[in-house]
Amino acid sequence: MLLILFLPIPFVAAYRFLPPPATPLMLMRYAAGEPIRQRWVSLGEISPFLPRAVVASEDALFCSNYGFDLGEIKAAIERARAGHRLRGASTISQQTAKNLLLWPGRSFLRKGLEAYVTVLLELGWPKSRILEVYLNIIEWGPGIYGAEEAAQAHFGKPATALTRHEAALLAAILPNPRQLSADRPGPYVLGHAARIEEEMELVRIPGSPGCR
Repeated sequence: MLLILFLPIPFVAAYRFLPPPATPLMLMRYAAGEPIRQRWVSLGEISPFLPRAVVASEDALFCSNYGFDLGEIKAAIERARAGHRLRGASTISQQTAKNLLLWPGRSFLRKGLEAYVTVLLELGWPKSRILEVYLNIIEWGPGIYGAEEAAQAHFGKPATALTRHEAALLAAILPNPRQLSADRPGPYVLGHAARIEEEMELVRIPGSPGCR
């Protein structure tokens, strides 16, 4: 158990400054024969619309929470007790922890390690680094990882050139990026993107006043 708790620490320390070369999900997809497209870019090389859209869609309290949305966790537990499927409640910090070092799944061990790594990230990284890593490693389609490749694959342009609407469309497909399309959006994606655009100016992102 002590070994399991110690193992993530050097990776979290290193990735505070270095781009992660790959994630467990990327390696699993690659082993299954899927080509991987991912190119690291700094937060400053991403259109400011995209971080705002992703925060509005995935974790509106990103700047003020400490890695966990206690209100959402409580609501998720209550839904589970009522017999509904356990879902949701993951913050951007939790999703970064999961995607960076852990495997897909919903086991109690995996969720426990996710919580532990989330605490490490929140203690050791600024919010800007958590968001930068998140935007560079999340899956945005089959074999597509990170904002730069997502922008190129869906819109044929670099991430720095994404418009407000394009950013909202990319954020809208994150719940299911292997099935939904940003460049050929259906009614669900268009509606979700419209809601994201309405909320984008209401959220804080790193660089905003009061964002830790």
